[in-house]
Amino acid sequence: MPRSTASTVDDYLGELPEDRRPVVTQLRELCRDTLTGFREAMAYGMPVYERDGTAEIAFASQKHYISFYLMRSDLRETFAEHLDTKDMGKGCLRFRKPEAVDFDLLRTILEATAASRGTIC
Repeated sequence: MPRSTASTVDDYLGELPEDRRPVVTQLRELCRDTLTGFREAMAYGMPVYERDGTAEIAFASQKHYISFYLMRSDLRETFAEHLDTKDMGKGCLRFRKPEAVDFDLLRTILEATAASRGTIC
C-alpha cells in the first residue's frame, strides 16, 4: 500500500485490503486498550500513539508486511532477546503475513510502553 493520505485512523483502516483489515483493526484495538493516556493520531501516513505530543508507537500496512514501530530505544533493548528472532529493522517489527502478527509479544511491549517513559530514537 502506498503511503496513506487518510486524515483519521478510521479512514486509514477503510483503505486497507480486505485480507489485512481485520488484523490491523485488532492491532488498533490492542493499542487503544493498552496505551491509556496516549492520543491516537495520523502521522507519516500511519496511525501513531502519542504521549505528551511525542509518538512512541505506530503501525502500518506496507506492501509486503504489517509493520509495528517501537520508537523507544530503551524498550528495544529490554525486549532484544524476544526481537532477535523476529524480522526487525532499526525500529520496525515486520510481520509478512497477517496471521503471523504476534499479539502476545505486542501486548507485552505496549504494556511496558504505557508503564514507563523513555528515550525516543
